Amino acid sequence: MTNEHTPCGRMTRRGLLANAGLAALGAALLPRAGRAWNTPASSVALARCQSYDTGLVPTLAKMFDQIGGLGRLVKGKTVAIKINLTGDPDGRVGYLPIGLTTWTNPTLIAATIHLMGNAGARRIRLLESPWKSVEPVQEYMAAAGWDSAIFTSAAANVEFENTNFLGQGTKYIRFPVPHGGHLFPAFDLNHSYEDCDVFVSIAKMKEHQTAGITLSMKNCFGITPCTIYGDGAPEDEPGLVPLGGRFPIHSGSRQPPKSSLPEIDPNSPRDGGYRVPRCVSDLVAARPIHLAIIDGIESQTGQETVGPMAKHVTPHILVAGINPVCVDAVGAAVMGFDPMADRGKAPFEFCDSTLRLAEELGVGTRDLKRIEVIGARIADLVFDFRKAGYPIPREVPDHDRPAPPAKKG
Repeated sequence: MTNEHTPCGRMTRRGLLANAGLAALGAALLPRAGRAWNTPASSVALARCQSYDTGLVPTLAKMFDQIGGLGRLVKGKTVAIKINLTGDPDGRVGYLPIGLTTWTNPTLIAATIHLMGNAGARRIRLLESPWKSVEPVQEYMAAAGWDSAIFTSAAANVEFENTNFLGQGTKYIRFPVPHGGHLFPAFDLNHSYEDCDVFVSIAKMKEHQTAGITLSMKNCFGITPCTIYGDGAPEDEPGLVPLGGRFPIHSGSRQPPKSSLPEIDPNSPRDGGYRVPRCVSDLVAARPIHLAIIDGIESQTGQETVGPMAKHVTPHILVAGINPVCVDAVGAAVMGFDPMADRGKAPFEFCDSTLRLAEELGVGTRDLKRIEVIGARIADLVFDFRKAGYPIPREVPDHDRPAPPAKKG
């Protein structure tokens, strides 16, 4: 069972249909490509930060002040923070702690919680959907050697929820995609993505084998519950527990259970480079991000998880802002990429640009000419991820290759 959600709260199915009609009319009047000229632009704070030690909190505090202050955003409110804990908790690039390479760093998460608490946040909930798992987020963290007390001691009323299934909720919430969406018309998500006043994405600055780069928007790919969008999900209703990962979104090998809406065009391309960027842009349009933070103090090049292309790097960069497309455009630029690039050009050699697709849905602009960068200059902080990485040719991952046509007879 699901409820339906809009940025203004719950609504009836009749209201959804009425809004869908208006959205369709608007889409007819203004083609998606034309919406790029009407997308919002907002300021982005950019800073050099040498480490996760004593300079981190004052650097973050200054950045938040530069984009309007945390108080106006979180005071008296419930804040949901999507963190990035992708891959196995015991995975390591070399022998380094996972928070220095693959995962959002725990000290950065705790510093953000601390500043939000000081700014008057009423409740802060850390959200993640660990790989095909229903174990508490704290247990997943513990497997990586993290002590969740670093978060609960940073502010009052800090909670955790695994959003890979119903969790503490009783029903999934349906989030329609404005303007109809690219891949899905709506998503059924864990209640925590509605039971909040402010939604925050704290991402790691990384390359991604399927989507080119993974920043604040790609971080939200993980808000989809595997009980609905994963391998092994039942045909009719969501599963009680996830039985596999999100490869059906990559490959289009199956539709969600009948209780959820199917994709818009089942005849669209079945390769991950087409599907994943569209899914991500649909998600951030349906569940808007109010604050985007990119952890580029230490990270890895080559890929998003542990593997032969992953190499530890130290860009010493933080990016923050209230519009995720603007933030990710600046993030891409300091990684040495052109945020206006698209399929065929780095970092999108084998995929479409999530930045462009989100821009087409009206989320925000990727045009650096329209984005005010406050603090450091992009040119002074550029850290070329490709030059810093291993000289290994980029290839399409096996799970993103279109399935060969079935043999006849």
